[in-house]
Amino acid sequence: MPAKTGVYPCYENQFQIDTASSGATAVMKTIADCESFSVSFDNGVEEWTPFDTQGWTRRLLTAKSVTITVTAKRNVGDPGNDAVAGLAWANGRDAEKDAQWTFPDGTIVKFAGAVINVTNVGAGDSTAVAPLEFDIMSNGKPEITLPSEG
Repeated sequence: MPAKTGVYPCYENQFQIDTASSGATAVMKTIADCESFSVSFDNGVEEWTPFDTQGWTRRLLTAKSVTITVTAKRNVGDPGNDAVAGLAWANGRDAEKDAQWTFPDGTIVKFAGAVINVTNVGAGDSTAVAPLEFDIMSNGKPEITLPSEG
């Protein structure tokens, strides 16, 4: 099946997280009720100005990381949503899970051992639906799988 082309609504992006218990084979599940997300790339750029460039700076991109900030609603009983919420009290390596971003064209960016930084789990106005807010933070180079053309 050929990859999707053209413009698309943002809701066609989906986020998955490993819901398997520690040490078990990964079971990636979509995180239910995600409403919005933003992506931030933190790039390390080295700069130098050699004599032969007559004052012009040279640059080389030498480091990269990505943070995906997601706002969702807390959906108790959804495996993906529960897996994220369950990390609210985790620290250190216990706050790491495999996570992936699936694009509308079928591209998958998998973050092995991503740091899941839960920033809100259920706090809000008395009449609001309980939120689930978190960051998926890369922890090393992600694996990118492009859609197969067919």
